[in-house]
Amino acid sequence: MTTQKDIVAPTLAQAAGMLADKEISSSELTEAMLGRIRTSQNNAYITVNELAAQAAAEADRRRQAGKPLSLMDGVPVALTDNFCVQGMKMTCGSRMLENFIPPYTGTVPERLAEAGAILLGKLNMDEFAVGNASDTSIFGAVRNPHNPGHIAGGACGGAAAAIAESTAYAALGSDTGGSVRQPASLCGVVGLKPTYGRISRYGLAAFASSMDQSGILAKTAEDCAIILQLIAGQDPRDATSIPDQPGDYRANMIGAAGLKGMRIGIPQEYMGDTIREDIRYSIQSLAKNLEEAGANVEACSLPHSEYALSVFYILSSAEFNSNMNRYDGVEFGYRAAHYTNYEDMLMRTREEAFGDEVKRRILFGLYALGSGQFDEYYLKAAKARTLVAGDYIQAFMKYDLLLSPASPVTAWSLEKAFTDPYEKYALDYCTVAAGLAGLPAICIPWGEDGEELPIGAQLTGPALSEGFILQAAHGVEELRRS
Repeated sequence: MTTQKDIVAPTLAQAAGMLADKEISSSELTEAMLGRIRTSQNNAYITVNELAAQAAAEADRRRQAGKPLSLMDGVPVALTDNFCVQGMKMTCGSRMLENFIPPYTGTVPERLAEAGAILLGKLNMDEFAVGNASDTSIFGAVRNPHNPGHIAGGACGGAAAAIAESTAYAALGSDTGGSVRQPASLCGVVGLKPTYGRISRYGLAAFASSMDQSGILAKTAEDCAIILQLIAGQDPRDATSIPDQPGDYRANMIGAAGLKGMRIGIPQEYMGDTIREDIRYSIQSLAKNLEEAGANVEACSLPHSEYALSVFYILSSAEFNSNMNRYDGVEFGYRAAHYTNYEDMLMRTREEAFGDEVKRRILFGLYALGSGQFDEYYLKAAKARTLVAGDYIQAFMKYDLLLSPASPVTAWSLEKAFTDPYEKYALDYCTVAAGLAGLPAICIPWGEDGEELPIGAQLTGPALSEGFILQAAHGVEELRRS
């Protein structure tokens, strides 16, 4: 007899196999997940889909008729709450959209639905995805399943926590400067940020439009590959989507054998004093294992990395400021109850509906775009962005992949206070450069600190190299198990 533990323990690939072999039904799988969501104390979910059980029953009928929509038909997944799904609340963790119900469905949830995936619900996140701890949501902070007294990372902490606590087989989020990879590292799961444009952004609430990319969190690289193949590809509704058709991302997943001959560089800018010693040691340990598996590993340099953090916060805040202009209380979203005139309504609405971090980023972006500061800040940052991206172009002429930590620290306590916002921003150091360059990168669990909190390793590759990155990540997973 299949127990609930048996149902929730497997990976997405194993769950799909169980459904295909009729060892379990989608209804049983979905109910087990919903039961775990109801008893979870980690605050990963904002909204639970009331129609999930009905969708699972329909998936079972298709399976029984021998007409499954895809390998994923009947597998439960979840979405970070910045994806539009018609008829289901999309809050972005903000009072501004607390009661907003989108009139349409975005491309990512649409393609998942077409494949028969069961949407369990919407996941908690930093307000409008600006943050790295998932502690700015109006619904409260997400707790790390490895230690509920610690943060889950952000901005997609609910997605990482859901995978770590096994309340979804895959979770979709957004990654602008590390919002998928950093929480994946802190929660001990796999987080993939594809190439900018690989996945359509249609129906994804915008943060910084020149960097935003949908990302995937799951238990394994194989699980990420399965999801990516379903949702990647050009979309006429997103002009930035790449007209390159996704391939078979699982084709070369042959374990540690697939690492032989790979040329891997370790940028020394990500192995200095800004990275905690135990995390540097963990990456060095992985490098040794990679060499033993036949990879060629050596130190390298990304000399303009020192500018990446400042460049990211200037450019992303400028774009965020522009994107947030639509939230004015006029056509949709929150509106202040008391005001004297139109201008007063705008001011009161935004004052009441936005949290401190959102206001800080808007003001920062407004300043960077000001007539007196544009050349000094925004223009210089835009130029420096090309230098950061150019470092990667040079590096990939010699290396297939770059290895670095995914975070300079492990998950910190929920009680930790940051008196200086920049102190917290600095913790994004390992992930922002790939966002600026639009490159694919993946975080894979590799070890723990002294408190048994996860440490993640990051692999970054050239544009459109998702298949190669996933192949390497699959090999790293086998090394970790051995």
